[in-house]
This record gives sequence, structure tokens and C-alpha cells, in this order.
Amino acid sequence: MLNDIYNKKIIELAGNIPRLGRLADPDASATAHSKLCGSTVKVDLKMDGDVVTDFAHDVKACALGQASSSIMARHVIGATADELRQLRETVRKMLKENGAPPPPQDKWADIALLEPVRDFKARHASTMLTFDAVVDAIGQIEAKKQPAAAAEG
Repeated sequence: MLNDIYNKKIIELAGNIPRLGRLADPDASATAHSKLCGSTVKVDLKMDGDVVTDFAHDVKACALGQASSSIMARHVIGATADELRQLRETVRKMLKENGAPPPPQDKWADIALLEPVRDFKARHASTMLTFDAVVDAIGQIEAKKQPAAAAEG
């Protein structure tokens, strides 16, 4: 039932999203959009090397998109590019392949709150928006670095 995915904790996360807005000078910006429900998440990212140093987002999404964005915003600072790519894959597998959420001791443990979404395929895209946008932004930042590294070499 939909009540399983729109539980009290999901509603609390959706209603209290940190780091809303846009960064003045991001290293990259990315937008992820769900055609199915119309939800959109725009993220701005700053990185120092492989580590996220600043983050902001504009979230125009359903409660699930808001909740996943809220979880991202709470833990993204200090995360590495590889960690965030792995997180995206963990969430994708959790929703689409019956994979396990991050373990309870993990800083991303709140992702487990999204596990009931697995049974509602129409909600997968909105739940994945923030993860897709962050990985896109990381890719943009890394692509900008590659030509510079090649020129130095």
C-alpha cells in the first residue's frame, strides 16, 4: 500500500530538506527529471579533488523525491565521488533488484526508509533523482579535470 512508502519518517524528511537553494559558483550543476511524475531535482556541487565540499539543490518533487534529496543533503559533504557512485548503485539495486540498503551503522542508513518503494515501480524514478543528478555533476567535474591533466602531462 502507498501508506507503506509515505510513512511518518519519509514525510518528516520531505518536510525538512537541508541545503535548499543554489550555489553561487558551483563546479558543476546537474538536473534530473522524471517524465512519469514531473519531479525535478537540480543540484549544484563543489569538490576539492575527489571530495564534495559544498552542495545545494532545488527540489521540485513528490515526497519520495524530497525525502531522498533530504537524505543526500544531510550526508553529501565530505563524501567521495566513488562513495556517491556506489550509493547510487546501492539504491538502484535496492529498488530494482531486491538489493539490500546500506547497513544500519552506515552514514547512509536512512536510505533503508526508501526500501518499501521497491514495490511501486512508478515511484522509482522520483526516488532516484537526487542520486542521478549528483553522479551526473561528479562526471562533469571529472570531465573538466581530464583535459587539464592531459595538458599538464
